Amino acid sequence: MADMDEFRDMFFVECDELLEVLATGLRQIEQPGFDVETVHAVFRAVHSVKGGAAAFGLTTLVTFAHRFETVLDLVRSDRLDVTPQIMALLHRCSDCLTDLVASARSGRDTDQAQVDGLMTELAALIDTETPEETAFEFTPISLDFDMPLSFDPVPPPASGLLVQMTPTFQLYRSGNDPMALLNALRKLGDADVHLDCDAVAMLEDWSPEQPALSWQVRLTGAASQPDVMSVFEFVEDCCALTVRPLTEDDLPAPTPEPAAAPADIAPAAQIVRDAPTSAPPRAVQQQDSAQAAPTIRVALDRVDRLMNMIGELVIKEAMLSQVIQTAGLHEQPDVVAGLDAIRQLASDIQESVMAIRAQPLKLVFQRMHRILREAADATGKPVRMITIGEQTEVDKTMIERLVEPLTHMIRNSVDHGLEDSVTRQRRGKPQEGTITLSAAHRSGRVQIEVSDDGGGINRAKVRQIAEDRGLIAPGANLSPAEIDQLLFLPGFSSKDEVSALSGRGVGLDVVRREIMNLGGRVMIQSTEGQGTTFSIALPLTLAVVEGMLIQLGDQTMVLPITAVQETLRPENTMLHGVGHGSQLLSNRGELIPIIDLCTSFGVTRPAEGPDTGVLIVVETDSRRRAAFRVDAIFDQRQVVIKSLEQNYGRVPGVSAATILGDGKIALIIDPEEILLSMSNDQGRRMAAMASNG
Repeated sequence: MADMDEFRDMFFVECDELLEVLATGLRQIEQPGFDVETVHAVFRAVHSVKGGAAAFGLTTLVTFAHRFETVLDLVRSDRLDVTPQIMALLHRCSDCLTDLVASARSGRDTDQAQVDGLMTELAALIDTETPEETAFEFTPISLDFDMPLSFDPVPPPASGLLVQMTPTFQLYRSGNDPMALLNALRKLGDADVHLDCDAVAMLEDWSPEQPALSWQVRLTGAASQPDVMSVFEFVEDCCALTVRPLTEDDLPAPTPEPAAAPADIAPAAQIVRDAPTSAPPRAVQQQDSAQAAPTIRVALDRVDRLMNMIGELVIKEAMLSQVIQTAGLHEQPDVVAGLDAIRQLASDIQESVMAIRAQPLKLVFQRMHRILREAADATGKPVRMITIGEQTEVDKTMIERLVEPLTHMIRNSVDHGLEDSVTRQRRGKPQEGTITLSAAHRSGRVQIEVSDDGGGINRAKVRQIAEDRGLIAPGANLSPAEIDQLLFLPGFSSKDEVSALSGRGVGLDVVRREIMNLGGRVMIQSTEGQGTTFSIALPLTLAVVEGMLIQLGDQTMVLPITAVQETLRPENTMLHGVGHGSQLLSNRGELIPIIDLCTSFGVTRPAEGPDTGVLIVVETDSRRRAAFRVDAIFDQRQVVIKSLEQNYGRVPGVSAATILGDGKIALIIDPEEILLSMSNDQGRRMAAMASNG
């Protein structure tokens, strides 16, 4: 029973890969001049899902996949034109197939009404495109009576099929027996079977992962190619298979019947599909083995435990460094070299585990195509999506937690951002709106952007709604960026009516909360009439961060190194007073607001005065710049992130906490939130002066 559960789990893992091939292939088919091989790949993906589902008795999944692949077969045989309406149906069938796989995996009930509706639409295409029998017509022919009466008889052409079958490792592993396939072929007609074992290696070089037996069957009788293919319907992807009409050169090979294939072969590493028939079977297998890197499947909780242990290793390294410093051994070259080696080794291990946990965003982006189609159908707006940077990798723990925020952002862009077709046409835009979903690594963080080419944010309307709902005071002095931030307030909605997408007061506040829980930030940039861009900045990992240890009074805090631009001790000529005790830093022709972190966190400053200390110039993900005044900088190291909200509560201006080498807790500063706290009248005046030079 355990083995069956393991095979079932493996089937669903393979389904995830096949469904990804299906979704990607359908989008490629929509592009002009698509490769016909793409259609074949899509067909094979659905066929493979059907074959695996049949082995586990998933009747609904098998029935739907069979009808789906029948329509795909019409497409690949050029009997069904690829129209926008057909592609819309194929996309909906792909979504339904994904739902059926998910239902089978979780044991949930399927949406039978959806399945039945799509089955009816597919059946209509099959009935329409099935060729009718042509009527028999008599065509008279002329005879030449002057032709000679004697002639050499023409031998009748060879009648039958030649079947070439080379099983791969996957066929044996899945419990199939070539003998059963050969017996099934014998039922179709007279079969002459020839076993080719020339490619089998000597015993000392033999490997169960590279089976090399091949069978050639000369089948005579009334059997057709579809009859033969039906024999291999569920193992077509497990062997290199060719079926063609017999020719005179195909001599029968009356050899003994093949022996049964070994049944105790170890699990396979991969499935060979559509191996080239012109190459020897062994050469094909060697080529595929060279292309596929060996992999192992490890439970995620094991990797998480390893990551936690690495975090503890970083803490112990910091403690060891503290002990060496206290003992006065920090000037001993051997001790310092050994400590540096430990620190480097811990960093290398941490990066290696991060690489193991990292996964591309492609799976998340794939799901957003379905969200876009559903939103477009609900609003009646024609929309297309462009994805960039699908291979950008993020921590595994972020993958699933990004789905909900991105779903809200995509729906918001379709519902609120894009205009209807009539409005777009009046404004000189294409009737079809465009949403761009992109991802990239920038400055040690992951940047994800959702952009639309719609009408932009109507800030006057947003402001009026916020005032009417008591979210801001009437007549409050707000900058355009601050008005945009109102969209993230809980309960804010710019639509009065309740629809499938909007009007329930749940939306962008969920996005902001989820992204902040991931240690990230979300920003808005909008230009009226041109569109809006939502930007998400995420850390590469939720476990370790490179930080600068700073002193604020008697407190030690950590400033993420990714935000730091430079550090300096300013001269008096570089400091300019403004307003009520505020200052600006003149640095390389730019005026930068100075923020005293001691004042921000309520820490008592030493008696030296406010102009002493060090300035750290920072730039956040929203391109805000400021100079943080701190008392001292004394180290730069990796620190382990510990959630402050889960263990204590939310602290303004702080994103998390860490444990230092002496066992004390240090807060990790959130530069973005500190700069946002400048959005009062004094902060706006300083920013205006800085921008005006």
